[in-house]
Amino acid sequence: MTAALLDRLPEALRPLAADLPARRVALALDLLDRRLNGVAVLAEAVHRRHNVSAILRTAEGFGVHEAHLITTERFRPSKGAAKGAERWLSLRIHPETGPCLRALQERGFAVYVADLDDAAVAPWAVPVDRPLAVLFGAELSGVSPEARAAADGVVCIPMHGVTQSLNVAAAAAVTLNHLCERRRQVPGAVGIQGEAREVFLRRFLERERSRRQATAVTHPQ
Repeated sequence: MTAALLDRLPEALRPLAADLPARRVALALDLLDRRLNGVAVLAEAVHRRHNVSAILRTAEGFGVHEAHLITTERFRPSKGAAKGAERWLSLRIHPETGPCLRALQERGFAVYVADLDDAAVAPWAVPVDRPLAVLFGAELSGVSPEARAAADGVVCIPMHGVTQSLNVAAAAAVTLNHLCERRRQVPGAVGIQGEAREVFLRRFLERERSRRQATAVTHPQ
């Protein structure tokens, strides 16, 4: 582990990284430097945990760091669909839609709901010059009336087939891909700092240490 690499870590986390491979520590830091700080993903139909888990995995894969789930129940991700993505997101649970959306708007986010609407804009036409959040609803019924009323806009993927729809996980993938790639071009939109950065690093480093310890037990010298 080089001194330069350790200097990039918060002082409190340096003991965790001291005996880890430098390439793994560098990977964690590089991931944080490439993550988006101005895109959030939200989901209402949390009881459909396979769909929500797939959305979280997609969001994390595109570099989204912030996610919000609206539910009064405990969220249990589908392991096969999420692939552990929930561990690497700043994930918050809210009991109600309205307060969640208003809190994001107070932080400067433009909140869009993914739904059918004559006034909806395509993902590639949504303004990305300010932080934005996208809420995905239920597979059949869409987003809640409360979400529609509180949102700043509606985003919808243009369709040209008979079915006129995608399943919600596929729609999230298409929508987030366009938004994230365009948002990356905005100065200052990439890189996670502050408490969120430290939380991610701690989780990553603790996982690496656990893996090394498990390997040492399974394959002793």
